[in-house]
Amino acid sequence: QVQLVESGGGLVQPGGSLRLSCAASGFTWLTYAIGWFRQRPGKEREGVSCISSRSSDGTRYADSVKGRFTLSRDNAKNTVYLQMNSLKPEDTAVYYCAISDSSCEQLALGYWGQGTQVTVSS
Repeated sequence: QVQLVESGGGLVQPGGSLRLSCAASGFTWLTYAIGWFRQRPGKEREGVSCISSRSSDGTRYADSVKGRFTLSRDNAKNTVYLQMNSLKPEDTAVYYCAISDSSCEQLALGYWGQGTQVTVSS
């Protein structure tokens, strides 16, 4: 059974940083995509960042977070990290980790974590 366990959310002041972690287990796919979505208050869910196990596919970022967020992974631990810097109040959202046995384009159709709250406020 595929499981995703997220951690690292919390309250931070504007301009601050947080690092989210997502530990994945229970999958045996050789090819997969893993990344983060978020749902801001009153907004639709949006993709934040995604990385594929195929190194040639690169890492993708939403325009709203490019240059501020960095997605990385530790393959030995089956864990991905979302380093979020220069946080803005509009980054306030529930952040969800997701994994799919396909591509980043199909990430939303995969498995999801329970979500972690990120609040950016002074």
